[in-house]
Amino acid sequence: MSWQSSRPGREAAEAVAGHGLEAVAQILRSVPDRLGAHAGGLYLLSEDRQLLELTMTLGAARQFNRPWRHIGMTVPIPVAEAARSGQVVWVGGAEEMARRFPRVAVAMPYAFCLAAAPLVARRTTYGALFIIWPAAHPPELSPRERDALDALALRLAEVLAEQARAGRPIRPGPRPVVAENRSADPLTAMAARLPEGVCGMDLDGRLAAVTPTAAELLGEPVGQLLGERPWTVLPWLRDPVYEYHYRAAVIGGECTSFVALRPPDQWLSFQLFPDPTGVTVRIAAADASLHDPHTEAPAVRAVHTRPGALYHLLHLASALTEAIGVQDVVTMVSEQILPAFGGQAVAVLMPEGGRLRIAGHRGYRPGLIDQFDGTRLTEPTPGVQASTNPVPVFFESREELERLYPDRHETQDGMSAWAYLPLVTSRRLIGTCVLAFAEPHRFDVEERAVLTSLGGLIAQALDRARLYDTKLVLAHGLQESLLPHTLPAVPSLEISARYLPCTEGMDVGGDFYDLIRVGPDTVAVVIGDVQGHNVHAAALMGQVRTAIRAFAAADADPSTVLARTNRLLADLDTALLASCAYLRVDLARREAWLANAGHPAPLWYGPDGRTVALEPLGGMVLNVDPTAEYPQTRVDLPIGTTLVLYTDGLVDTPGADLNQALADLTATLARHGGEPLDRLADVLIGYAGHAEHRTDDVALLLLRSVPR
Repeated sequence: MSWQSSRPGREAAEAVAGHGLEAVAQILRSVPDRLGAHAGGLYLLSEDRQLLELTMTLGAARQFNRPWRHIGMTVPIPVAEAARSGQVVWVGGAEEMARRFPRVAVAMPYAFCLAAAPLVARRTTYGALFIIWPAAHPPELSPRERDALDALALRLAEVLAEQARAGRPIRPGPRPVVAENRSADPLTAMAARLPEGVCGMDLDGRLAAVTPTAAELLGEPVGQLLGERPWTVLPWLRDPVYEYHYRAAVIGGECTSFVALRPPDQWLSFQLFPDPTGVTVRIAAADASLHDPHTEAPAVRAVHTRPGALYHLLHLASALTEAIGVQDVVTMVSEQILPAFGGQAVAVLMPEGGRLRIAGHRGYRPGLIDQFDGTRLTEPTPGVQASTNPVPVFFESREELERLYPDRHETQDGMSAWAYLPLVTSRRLIGTCVLAFAEPHRFDVEERAVLTSLGGLIAQALDRARLYDTKLVLAHGLQESLLPHTLPAVPSLEISARYLPCTEGMDVGGDFYDLIRVGPDTVAVVIGDVQGHNVHAAALMGQVRTAIRAFAAADADPSTVLARTNRLLADLDTALLASCAYLRVDLARREAWLANAGHPAPLWYGPDGRTVALEPLGGMVLNVDPTAEYPQTRVDLPIGTTLVLYTDGLVDTPGADLNQALADLTATLARHGGEPLDRLADVLIGYAGHAEHRTDDVALLLLRSVPR
């Protein structure tokens, strides 16, 4: 039987170059033997350490990796998590992938197991390694596999470190390098897999070898098939489901099969046998009796959306669900979408009041893009044109842009290619998203279609984000107007206060504090927390604070103030609850009376360094029982005493032990209680202030008894 195959020129041109890369490739080539895996790849950190860049692949076709070539360090996928955490990330199957990394599962809906390992040497992270096993792999890594994976990652990291120390750091190239030994004859490899009259496909999905029998069944000469992807050269295989089967075989590492109808009436069966070097496809005539003889061949579509192209849409749609404000949208596009297309910078332009406004930008050098803010909409610039015309515009080079806009400074942004994507939502053009590229960039038909669709998703997210930002500004304005801007100076008393909003929801809540001059030697101090994190909570907080000020001005004792406030809340017919601690301080006698309505106990730091939590006979939270009583307790305030009043957001965090948190806060006060009051306030609120996510507001009020 005679054979014909494609020439290996392309493979030779893409061979591993350089001693360092060859050493890395040699280690990756050992993966199938050492770990029994069939695919994988190597990511290296970019010079600014903000991106993971795909540098080398093993087994998986490079076309699969295009959307994943540049990954932001914040993206929730296994390799990024491994690089961030410094720990191995194991995903034991499709269900676990869907649960832990839904974006990957949406874009790669195939059955496989995956491990991602950080590449760390001498406390320096160089990148991450990922390895893929077939779905038949057990759901857990064995101890032997774990040890082998750790050793493999360490050896790779050591090679990278050695090259860096020698002044020859390994950097990602324009395309990922293929680690496989491409010098082997594809016919020999195919014969070893299945020595029959079949087709051999390389790791790019292209036909590397075709038997005459296979060519006859496919209906095309061998010369027309070699070097092409079947779903590209054969119109009747262009349905995405056929490429899906190929992807499932290569990524999942297991055999699969399907049938397809070659017009007009020839059914063919395809059996795919993958291994780490490619896929052998056995093609045979199928039994026509098993299929409906009247079934028509699928019509050839004018445009075919391949599964790889859909990734960008699915990925951004998933990412944008997490965006809250306008800057979140810009960040999502910059960190999780722009790198996939090889872009350098992004800017969102929106018309407002007859001028072009810069809603947000990333990737440009400081001050560059801001100079275009306020451009009149009558100016002939590409940004104005794109923001007033709902048609996408692509410039593949600077020369192309300058032919239309020869005298505009806007083109002098240091970039060499641009995509202007109209942002249209509910049939309204709300602006444009500009993707800029540092080098000339060719936008093929598929990429233009995907980018245009992305513009629609970005527009919807921006529309929601603008509404959220508007509501947030109103809520913050309401909250700031209700909280005291400054606290009055009081002889014999030092005061310091801190407030932190929560970082989730509307970022506005009902925590409040106040200090009220009641008489020449008397002040009232109050701290409270209204349930909820929205405008209603902030509004009720204002009512509670106003009521307490009124009752305090009437010279009522703490017990009476809280009882009257409680009855007022009942009359307001609101379902929201509130906690509150009220303190009436007698500056002449150096004492205070404390009443508590379900609020965290204040802390007392004495002149001798003793620290205790005040546990008064407290009453229930406000707005539960209109007849509730609030007993009061006497507190001594000798010179040098510090009182710490706070809301529960300072100590009550999800998953944390409340008693331990209170003990830690008390211990911190014991260590730092003698420091200046502002410094002490910073220390006490420091832990909450550095938390990335706060599910509750935090209010802190410190009082210190000092000489007159």
